[in-house]
Amino acid sequence: MIAADACGPNGRLVPAMRPSRAARAQGGVDVEALERAAAQLLAALGADLDSDGLRDTPRRMAHAYRELLTAEPFSLTTFPNDQCYDELVVVRDIRFRSLCMHHVLPFFGVAHVAYLPGERILGLSKLARVVELFACELQLQERLTMQVADWLEQELHPRGVGVVLEAEHLCMSLRGVQTPGARTVTSALRGLVRDDSRTRDEFLSLTGGRMR
Repeated sequence: MIAADACGPNGRLVPAMRPSRAARAQGGVDVEALERAAAQLLAALGADLDSDGLRDTPRRMAHAYRELLTAEPFSLTTFPNDQCYDELVVVRDIRFRSLCMHHVLPFFGVAHVAYLPGERILGLSKLARVVELFACELQLQERLTMQVADWLEQELHPRGVGVVLEAEHLCMSLRGVQTPGARTVTSALRGLVRDDSRTRDEFLSLTGGRMR
């Protein structure tokens, strides 16, 4: 799993959390330590871990979090842009789920990802894989949006990139202000998708104009 720095208070970079060696050996999550911690958490919440319904809950919790925080490995597949395709490539409504790093509660929604090809084009399924890659860690939606855009810029060297994420956060729906159904929209525009008005308008139109 790739780790990247986030922008913290006052614009300072905050190093991303990096898993221990033991955790990396198990796909980014130390399952044994997590199971022990889950048991302690449940006990602190007043749960009776000797009851039939809760006896195996720490193990189930550990494996659930491992699943949520482990992305499927993939290899980057690019092809020469032999046809000199010079219009936007857009994949809409990529479903994703992640865990908020502030409350470790889920947020979920859809991503719309686009790029303006340069010398190479990307296998279409890889756009969804990139979203999954960065979603499978404790996240902020703003950070996740920027990571996807930055990855495409660095790996593909396109002439432009556009990423829009729409998500519902359970930390807003279930606690605090308690606003079920409220969706947060974030965007990251790079290159011509940001700087060229025609390309930017085309991107907004193809993604439903959600940023207007």
